[in-house]
Amino acid sequence: MFIALCLAAYLLGSVSFAILLSRRHGSTDPRLHGSGNPGATNMLRLHGKRLALFTLLGDLAKGLLPVACAAWFGLPLQWQAWVGFCAVAGHLFPVFHRFRGGKGVATTAGMLLALYPPAALLALSVWLLAFYLTRTSSLASLSALPVTLPLLAWQLPQSMLPMSILTLLLVWAHRTNLKLLWAGTERKL
Repeated sequence: MFIALCLAAYLLGSVSFAILLSRRHGSTDPRLHGSGNPGATNMLRLHGKRLALFTLLGDLAKGLLPVACAAWFGLPLQWQAWVGFCAVAGHLFPVFHRFRGGKGVATTAGMLLALYPPAALLALSVWLLAFYLTRTSSLASLSALPVTLPLLAWQLPQSMLPMSILTLLLVWAHRTNLKLLWAGTERKL
């Protein structure tokens, strides 16, 4: 059951809502314009609030649903975290899109929401505050990670290994943003 859920989570994570919504509405592929990221922020810049919101909700669901299924099947918390990890890995490295995916923030948020809602709410609060102060989505995303991980370590120590690896992957996915932030040229919303 665990292996099947991990595989299903990876495949669901590999579905890019940004690309599907762009195609459905006859819009340009978000990987070819803007930041090149198939995520909600780039969709907002390229196609407006409506498609950005649908992208965000789809990406959240990709993280939430597999973990909720793992919990429903009674899998231990650490296994639930690994299932969520697989969903985010699918978003980062989607098999359906030549392993060129998004940054994984919304999918990770969905995973956190299913694993431990207080951590998701804390991450959202930090994201909103950082975004309000800087108007920079990538900085807000990177600010929420270090705050959320200690809370998970304290409340859900069995989820630490998958969450630690996931944090490293998310920082790696934002490596271009980190360079732009350091240079002071990161785009604001």
